[in-house]
Amino acid sequence: MSQVNYTKDHSDLVDTQIARRYFGKFSKITEHLGRVAAVMHADGRLTKAETNVLGRYITNLNFTFRALGHKYLMTGRMPRMAQLTVDRVESGFPVHQELMEMANDASQADRHLRGMPTVDAIKDEMIRKIVGDLEVPVKLQYALSQRMYYEELLRGELFWAKNDPDVVWKGNISDRRREFLVHWAVYDSQNNLPTIYLMDVEDTGRRALPKDERRWPEVQSHLMAQSLGELKLLTIARGFDQDFDNLHPKRLRRIHLGPMYSHAYTRQIGPMSDVLEQARAPEGEDWALVWTLEELESERVETEKSGWFGTVEREVFTVDLFAENGVTDIGATRLERSVILPQRPFQALEERKPPGFRRVEKFVVSPTGRVLRYR
Repeated sequence: MSQVNYTKDHSDLVDTQIARRYFGKFSKITEHLGRVAAVMHADGRLTKAETNVLGRYITNLNFTFRALGHKYLMTGRMPRMAQLTVDRVESGFPVHQELMEMANDASQADRHLRGMPTVDAIKDEMIRKIVGDLEVPVKLQYALSQRMYYEELLRGELFWAKNDPDVVWKGNISDRRREFLVHWAVYDSQNNLPTIYLMDVEDTGRRALPKDERRWPEVQSHLMAQSLGELKLLTIARGFDQDFDNLHPKRLRRIHLGPMYSHAYTRQIGPMSDVLEQARAPEGEDWALVWTLEELESERVETEKSGWFGTVEREVFTVDLFAENGVTDIGATRLERSVILPQRPFQALEERKPPGFRRVEKFVVSPTGRVLRYR
């Protein structure tokens, strides 16, 4: 069987079984992510609205992997067929370019489907090939996989390279002060990781933010332009606070899903790679996924002059200058890392007890779907 090419940071999955196991692994991981969010909700760390928003992004991510699984279903079976490119060093996820190509394919999905036979027609032809010609209908299998790929894209609700801001109304604090949860997501092009943003905003504008045809498009454009992994949350929140006088960011969170470690697919270095090597877990349980939460909170409000007679509110944010591992000035109130992993890797992690993992929260998942939390 062919192996993943480890001669460069970005590797192509060149074998059919390797590619299918890769997508099968992520299908299980995304199922567990939703359960982890539910545990955090039960612990009071996520509200119901936040849990629903996270659940939607996780479901969309699962649909994205399902679509890519159809696209590359026949990897290694068809000559000159494109192969999935994975960031084997930084993230374990597909590279950003894969999602860019998927978005381009989605814009043309309807045209592609109009030129393809139906699923039933392809299956009928496959039966004739198998029974009549005694051949494996490889080309027809490929045609069917591409049909299923474009159908998945046409359904939508996928995790794209850019997922524009949306808003959830949380309630009215007073007649002229409303509270919203603004959320958006990107597939970070530098780290090749899904990244989700949640921002609690108080709105003192004349019209409610999502109904304001002037402010809402400006807010969406502003937030997407600032959705860069290298920007600190403090920079993003201050910029938003300065640019929108009647929108007041009270809390901003950024969730990084990944990296994903797998002894079979990735070549990251560090304690987690060593743990997976020692665990020697069976196929389907040879993985661990890091979940990082950055959080910035407003400590108080100060008032400053605006124009000749007006005033505006400005947020003063709490920043932890001495975060974990001696890292200074993280640009956030707190930074928390969790790791999600099956039982066998967790046992190996507990036996090795590598430095730096004492304060990392562990979510241990079982094949039955149960999630247990450990410190």
